[in-house]
Amino acid sequence: MKKISIAFLLMLFTVVYSQAQEIKWVTLEEAISLQKKAPKKIMMDVYTTWCGPCKMLDKNTFQNKEVADYVNENYYAVKFNGEGNEVVNYKEKSFTNPNYDPALANRRNGAHDLARYLKISAYPTVVFLDENAEVITPLRGYQTPTQLELYLKMFKNDDHKNIKTQDEFNAYYSAFVSEFKG
Repeated sequence: MKKISIAFLLMLFTVVYSQAQEIKWVTLEEAISLQKKAPKKIMMDVYTTWCGPCKMLDKNTFQNKEVADYVNENYYAVKFNGEGNEVVNYKEKSFTNPNYDPALANRRNGAHDLARYLKISAYPTVVFLDENAEVITPLRGYQTPTQLELYLKMFKNDDHKNIKTQDEFNAYYSAFVSEFKG
């Protein structure tokens, strides 16, 4: 009986593991350094440890094989705790979290100065940056794989540069055909 149980668990682990895909996360400083060698846009996941939708985004969207493969191929992916305590260097400035309280590490904490600088007002927020680490736009809230796909492809292909009005975005959105599952 134990042999069957262990074999079943190994098979289940293999199936689950083969479906999950890992995004190759780097720090913002690493992404900017990598951009100098091989220009790509940056996709930055701004999250907090206490945020339920952030955890859903990790589990349901960032572990989706098509999302992970597309991000790994076309972007530098940055994961940034918007209420964390790390020092981040960006745009020749050093950003910290002077209100960070270690006792609140897994609960609501002070907002990081970089999150304030990027005008993050909700978690999760996915911030897209161009090849020069300039902000394209923040995308607030939980996104399914197919919802995120629209933005991943729009920014990667620079289609956003041709969209000036809400009507133009609505037309782009209506014409978009998703290729991701999920």
